[in-house]
Amino acid sequence: MAEINKVEKSMSPESGEQKKGTYAGVDMREIYEKKPMSYKVIKRLFDILGSAAAMVILLPVFLVTAIAVKACDGGPAFYSGMRYGKDMKYFRMHKFRSMCENAESMTEDYLRASDINGLAFKIKNDPRVTKVGHFIRKTSIDELPQLWNVLKGEMSLVGPRPIQVTGREISEYERQRWIVKPGITCIWQVSRRNFVPWDEWVDMDLEYIQKMSVFTDIKILGATIDTVIRRIRDADR
Repeated sequence: MAEINKVEKSMSPESGEQKKGTYAGVDMREIYEKKPMSYKVIKRLFDILGSAAAMVILLPVFLVTAIAVKACDGGPAFYSGMRYGKDMKYFRMHKFRSMCENAESMTEDYLRASDINGLAFKIKNDPRVTKVGHFIRKTSIDELPQLWNVLKGEMSLVGPRPIQVTGREISEYERQRWIVKPGITCIWQVSRRNFVPWDEWVDMDLEYIQKMSVFTDIKILGATIDTVIRRIRDADR
């Protein structure tokens, strides 16, 4: 919780200068609030039905993955970590554990090794990732437990990814990505680029907020399924 308090202090309006980007000067909250209520209702209903159906259909995958992760090093099958949700409110996000048990306590030691600048933390060849972890990450199976977060209303099937926020200052421009619920997939996830500059990542998230619609969500979900299938095929080679 000390790290959380550290981040909260850095979020004060007087900390840091205003972030400039593609959508600088655009009020994303106003854009979101003007979205039709019918769309927001449909999106929530789709989240409930979609996540519930997916968890039932993918139950065998859940069981096999949980057994494989547990058998890998004897640690817990699941990982839960605090993330920012809609309007910067914290929630506990769930994943299949893909790293060693004490990975989170080692985060500070690896911050400088991050291959993405800004708030996001991502390492191409993270030494904390287990053997099973490499496979479930490559195929995105590690993200499946977040369907439970979607069903609970903490996340959406489509929306900006919840990231592990470090102690760096968060600008007002960046904070706009948290105007909506975080999602399991979004524009960045289907861009077929594993590593993009943080500023570009934020712009992609804001682009999604601007273009939010039933059509956009279906298009992203379709592209996500295609991407996952491609990754599974590549993993078998």
